[in-house]
Amino acid sequence: MDQARGSRQDAQSLPGCYRHPDRETGISCTRCERPICPECMVNASVGFQCPDCARESGAGAAAARPRTVAGGAVAADPRLATKVLIGVNLALFLLQQVLGDRFSERFELLGQAYVPLLHSVEGIAQGQWYRLLTSMFLHGSYIHILFNMLSLWWIGGPLEAALGRVRYLALYFVSGLAGSALCYLIAAPNQPSLGASGAIYGLFGAMAVLMRRLNYDMRPMIALLVINLLFTFGPGMNIAWQAHLGGLVAGVAIGYAMVHAPRRHRALVQYGSCALALAVVVGVTLLRTFQLT
Repeated sequence: MDQARGSRQDAQSLPGCYRHPDRETGISCTRCERPICPECMVNASVGFQCPDCARESGAGAAAARPRTVAGGAVAADPRLATKVLIGVNLALFLLQQVLGDRFSERFELLGQAYVPLLHSVEGIAQGQWYRLLTSMFLHGSYIHILFNMLSLWWIGGPLEAALGRVRYLALYFVSGLAGSALCYLIAAPNQPSLGASGAIYGLFGAMAVLMRRLNYDMRPMIALLVINLLFTFGPGMNIAWQAHLGGLVAGVAIGYAMVHAPRRHRALVQYGSCALALAVVVGVTLLRTFQLT
């Protein structure tokens, strides 16, 4: 039963968004006064409107277009970028199986070492900075890529829908590069590593921030993170924990900027945080290269 306007609501609960009833909100459309969550809020000359009223008001297509929680455009296929990322990872893994170790050793993360198959000293310290990026799309085994792609689908899809495609891709790539940079800085220079885990841990961190922002139950995400961290730091696990840690820290920082940025300067804060993280990646990479050369 609809609540009469002006009546007193339960002091211990908030109404649910009219499009997403499971999301409590204290914001209402300035025209129809229906409750709306951050994903459904559309900027109006005064306050916010729901997507339906924004379209009816004739305020213009750009203003009436629904936005995500982070201010991104709502896409027709909210998981398209995630599907493309999974497709690229699978395609390159197939290429690894066809071309063999020579292909992997040319593009995996490596600080500096002599590579017998390539008959030369290879690595980022030799000017091969592209390894910071290419290693994010290579995997060492079927189990490795299976777990990473399942995680990418489970976490990446909902996060892409919440952030918007451009912000999601910025988060993914910057987190992955941060993981690669920390691995380059801390790991032995002759220790190769590869995998999308740094980027995926960045998505984990950002998803935790988003769930906190929307007041969702954090226990499932915390349990998932703890399980993954146990695998990362468990004895006998041949895992590049540096990439996981670097990606997670970057994901939390960028995710916080994405969902908590003030509306007036939202794009500046969001993309500025990505630029700052990239600057740190470049600084760490230069520092390590100076140490090795």
